[in-house]
Amino acid sequence: MGVSDDQQRTGPDPAEDPDVIELATRVFNFARTGDSGALCAYLDAGVPVDLTNDKGDTLVMLAAYHGHPEAVQALCERGADPDSLNDRGQSPLAGAVFKGEDQVVRILVRHGADPAAGTPSAVEAARMFDKQEFLDLFGKGAQD
Repeated sequence: MGVSDDQQRTGPDPAEDPDVIELATRVFNFARTGDSGALCAYLDAGVPVDLTNDKGDTLVMLAAYHGHPEAVQALCERGADPDSLNDRGQSPLAGAVFKGEDQVVRILVRHGADPAAGTPSAVEAARMFDKQEFLDLFGKGAQD
């Protein structure tokens, strides 16, 4: 009936399904706006914790950059990769440093985020913006 072997094995591409796109958009908005309750409900129902958008931003990247510590905590507790870089090579930790989101920075570090990951890294961003408290937290104080 005109269906290729690949289509029979894998089915239609979910990235082209309008319902999937609408659902993903909704979940990204929950991360961006810090709606932890709704975000957790979708994650607990099976939405991948490391879902990425068309720019490579993960849910934790969006929550971190927009300063939502509860959402970042919930994502990390569910196994989100705190070091996942977006398409521009940026890490959630560097984004949080750039935005001055102290609570988010501390949560990401507690969950193992690498301050040297990405370009610029969180360490480089902290130096650029003279955020000594972050450098101390990263173990990259004045002695380095």
